Amino acid sequence: MDTSEAEGGRVGIVLIWLIALAGSVLVVALAYGGQRVWFGDSSALGVYRALGVVFAASVLGALLAQLASRRPVGYVARASASVGGAAVLVALAAAAVAPLAAGLSG
Repeated sequence: MDTSEAEGGRVGIVLIWLIALAGSVLVVALAYGGQRVWFGDSSALGVYRALGVVFAASVLGALLAQLASRRPVGYVARASASVGGAAVLVALAAAAVAPLAAGLSG
């Protein structure tokens, strides 16, 4: 595999990580800014619904980005790297909002 083949896949991976990061930062910022109702859920755990949407968008984006790269070799590895990185970022955001969800601050 030459460098140009790997480059298209890596761009898709980084793109999905950036989407997950932006969505996670937005949800955390809104949560600490006082947002209490997420998609009609006003419970303390509603923020996790928003993070679930961020993760779902990241998974769908990862699959589409890797399909769009039109490189079948390594598809599963690239898609896994995209989804795995997004999962780590969303998990960090979930940990960041845990005090709010537990009602310990805010």
